[in-house]
Amino acid sequence: MNYRKSSPFILSAFMLAIATLSATGCAVSRGQESVGSYIDDATITTQVKARFIDNKQVDASSIKVETLKGTVMLSGFAKSSTERSTAESLAWGVKGVTSVRNEVAVRP
Repeated sequence: MNYRKSSPFILSAFMLAIATLSATGCAVSRGQESVGSYIDDATITTQVKARFIDNKQVDASSIKVETLKGTVMLSGFAKSSTERSTAESLAWGVKGVTSVRNEVAVRP
């Protein structure tokens, strides 16, 4: 067997095997959540943060946003109860949000 001629074939087969294993390994992440749902959750998180940035009543740097299966979790600190409730309202306004858990604490 001429190894120089079969070398590209072996390399191609190896690369295909690695790609197949990588693709199937990425199919499920974050506790059995599909890639599609993970991307949807990331999109929701990004849109909520963008709404915080656009709204002058909410300090986007003080409120953390996490999303899992459409449930948005807000945490961090607000300067007032108005800021806290505004953040929650903005989160509810994003398409795909199924619920909002508002754990934002109001600083005295």
